[in-house]
Amino acid sequence: GGGGGGCPSRWLRPTGAQIRCLHAGTCLCHGEYERQDPKSPDEVVNVVFIDRDEERHNIKGKVGDNVLYLAHRHDIELEGACEASLACTTCHVYVSQEHFDKIPEISEEEEDLLDLAPFLAENSRLGCQIQLTKDMEGMVMTLPKVTRNFYVDGHVPQPH
Repeated sequence: GGGGGGCPSRWLRPTGAQIRCLHAGTCLCHGEYERQDPKSPDEVVNVVFIDRDEERHNIKGKVGDNVLYLAHRHDIELEGACEASLACTTCHVYVSQEHFDKIPEISEEEEDLLDLAPFLAENSRLGCQIQLTKDMEGMVMTLPKVTRNFYVDGHVPQPH
């Protein structure tokens, strides 16, 4: 541990370097919140991922989970090459029509990136831009057959 909350110090700083949190509370690394189980049934948001092989994965998420990191926690191959920095389209998903309007409106930056995604559809969104709310209970997210990837074909990324 060490280094500001739940992040191992090796993730935050070189050996011997100091770090300060500028706010009270716990600091979390990318995806660390999604590795935590819901603290109460009121937080639970059940979603479904349909992978590239059309296999359904019923996932118990929670309010506030980022879809990209939730997928990583459950070994769903949703890449996220840019680590949720809104710089790629490798976390492209198709959102079920009945839940699409429950996601906050798309930003101009996300829309511009999605224009580059192969097989763009009206219900396309980037998983890194979706945080679960109770309204999203039962949401189905389907992974497209391919994504535009910055890696060599066949590379399987490891969650960060």
